[in-house]
Amino acid sequence: MTVGKIAKTSVDSLSKGPRDTFLWDTECKGFGVKVTPEGRRIYVLQYRMGGRTTPTRRYKIGQHGSGWTPELARREANRLLVLIAQGIDPAEEKRRRHYVASELTFSAVADRFEEKGLEGLREKTREFFKSTLRIYLRPKLGKRPLPAIQGSEIFSVLDGLSTHSPALRRNVFAVARRMMRWAKGRGIIDRNPLEGFEVPAAAPSRDRVLNDHELKLVWTASEELGAIFCGLVRLLLLTGQRRDEVAGLEWQELDRARAEWILPSARAKNGKEHLIPLSKQVIAELDALAGSASWPRKGFVLTTDGGKSRVSGFSRCKRKLDEQVRDLVEDDAAPVTAWRFHDLRRSVATGLQRLRVSSEWIEAVQNRRKAGVAGTYQRYEYADEKREALNTWGRHVARIVHDAREPRPVELADAS
Repeated sequence: MTVGKIAKTSVDSLSKGPRDTFLWDTECKGFGVKVTPEGRRIYVLQYRMGGRTTPTRRYKIGQHGSGWTPELARREANRLLVLIAQGIDPAEEKRRRHYVASELTFSAVADRFEEKGLEGLREKTREFFKSTLRIYLRPKLGKRPLPAIQGSEIFSVLDGLSTHSPALRRNVFAVARRMMRWAKGRGIIDRNPLEGFEVPAAAPSRDRVLNDHELKLVWTASEELGAIFCGLVRLLLLTGQRRDEVAGLEWQELDRARAEWILPSARAKNGKEHLIPLSKQVIAELDALAGSASWPRKGFVLTTDGGKSRVSGFSRCKRKLDEQVRDLVEDDAAPVTAWRFHDLRRSVATGLQRLRVSSEWIEAVQNRRKAGVAGTYQRYEYADEKREALNTWGRHVARIVHDAREPRPVELADAS
């Protein structure tokens, strides 16, 4: 065994042999340099975890000339000896750090969360979680070890969304919190960094309702959007259903003879199959989209590729619609205040109330989950009431947009 002070000159003078050779330092116990048969010089620390009866272990500090000098290596050896005296094995600690850096990063845990932590949720909800992680959280936190992430870091991400809606900040917070709870429940982290933090402020409750004059402007302006987006806007206005439910409408969900649209549970927001009776005004719009009174048997109704995929580009559509509405407003009239597609749904509900349709019927028309009778109806429960309500609303819309073409009479099968 060769012993001597490890310094640059002594390390540089070491020659290689047919097998590993060592020079052990005289100042720092266990600190040495290994010379491989290839001539590499590697700083090491030899130690035991316990008394003399425990096996010898050897820890690689680093290679000479690759950022490591004898002085830096000795300093690191002394630091490691302090850990060893405290019962911490440097090799185990190094493996732990490597595991954390590779297997416990935010993105690595997010992958496991998406695979195991979203079981039992509806497909749309799972996609919401995945897209929120992908767009807002992974880019900022992806490489950070999850156990090291502080709540303040997550709120820094939320602060970067200050120009977005309050609802988005709450949604991102909710996704992060659920993932952290899942990770804690599986022992990946010892504590949830979002515990004790207040949920971001809720978005103000929306109560925007378009009046009849505004609905007429929207109807008229939709003519300039092209057939597909015109159909989207008018079906939203006539049916009072949710945007994505209308946008994803398929011909196979429709029955022209019975004047019915059966929204499958897989596409309904509340997971409940929903019957929407079709007014004559809705059928006229669907005839226009189909190009005749004979509707296709399959494919998406609102599509730009022959029914293969549903329509998208809602933001662009809305911007163009707003421009057309502004052009229709008289110069001396008040401008139409900001509104969203979802406000059409609220406007239909409010309009039906004005037409003296009962709240229970409106709940049924819009497929809202509600405790009690209105939350338990089956496909054809409230069918007659919903048909009467939507026919009443269709006639009302036809009156307020009197310059729109009157729908031709439609022969309907008995829907009872």
